[in-house]
Amino acid sequence: MTAITKNLPWFVKDLGVSIVGQECYESLVEELNISDVKCLKYALSKGLGVGIVVGGSIMKVPQILLILNASSARGLSLPSYILETFSYAITLSYSMRNHFPFSTYGENFFLSLQNVIITFLIIAYSPRSGNKASKFVATAVTTVASAYALANISKDQLALLQAATLPLSLFSKLPQIRQNARSKSTGQLSSFAVVSQILGCLARLFTTFTEVNDPLVAAGFALALVLNVVLGIQLYSYYGSSGVGVNTARGEKTEGASVELKELGELGNGSGRPGATQVAPVTATGRDGASAPLYEPAPSRLDAPVTQSPIQRSSTPIQRAATPSGGRKWSRKVD
Repeated sequence: MTAITKNLPWFVKDLGVSIVGQECYESLVEELNISDVKCLKYALSKGLGVGIVVGGSIMKVPQILLILNASSARGLSLPSYILETFSYAITLSYSMRNHFPFSTYGENFFLSLQNVIITFLIIAYSPRSGNKASKFVATAVTTVASAYALANISKDQLALLQAATLPLSLFSKLPQIRQNARSKSTGQLSSFAVVSQILGCLARLFTTFTEVNDPLVAAGFALALVLNVVLGIQLYSYYGSSGVGVNTARGEKTEGASVELKELGELGNGSGRPGATQVAPVTATGRDGASAPLYEPAPSRLDAPVTQSPIQRSSTPIQRAATPSGGRKWSRKVD
């Protein structure tokens, strides 16, 4: 078997060496030494890192599609996404400037881009129509200025910013957690994104301790893991809930999107349907004192159909009575 593994094509060997290094490639692939724990952990870390980078490139895509399909960003906190984007950008710049392996931080590049898109979508679909153009311009200018600053500040200042990502991560998730708790709903928050972030933080803790061993980076992932778990619990708790609305007429909170209507009771003829009333028939009296119905109410469409006998009209010819003014007054005699 080793005769085969030692003679693999050059492009396979180059790819393996670029991922796990020359020493671990020779130990694990060429010599098939599965007892080399150090190289096994390193290879597992590299595999997880590459998987996280690939997954991070599409992690927020379902969230973007949810917003576009619903034409709404309900349930998403704008401050949360702004602070989270800064946190991703700082970690990206800190890792690049310290020449960490791309597999240990690459997803931050893709997540930063996707968060910028989501931030613009939240502004675009905000129910408040005023000053949207100014918010777009301010967000674009802030994004460009932040990227320029992170690329040009000193390493010492960047290390301070990396330490600041701990409270930044905390404050980036708290508005979203508080908004979910107040509305009893997660709105358009993507469950795929939250679950992916939980799994990604777990894997990142392992890869950081294995390849980088930087306490600042590890602490950031640990705090992010805790906050994402809280969001995951909220997704589970509020699953299927449309949230708490507000009855603007009375200022009362109403559960869900509908308001429960009270039964109005039976009215009129006791049909059991709200608003059903009894209408008395109209009768006319003839000269001989006999009365006959001129109008009988038709059954309501809400009531069960009933049969009615047709109204018999008198065939007595109409008599004309002269008036003092010489005009004619029409009347009808009903037998």
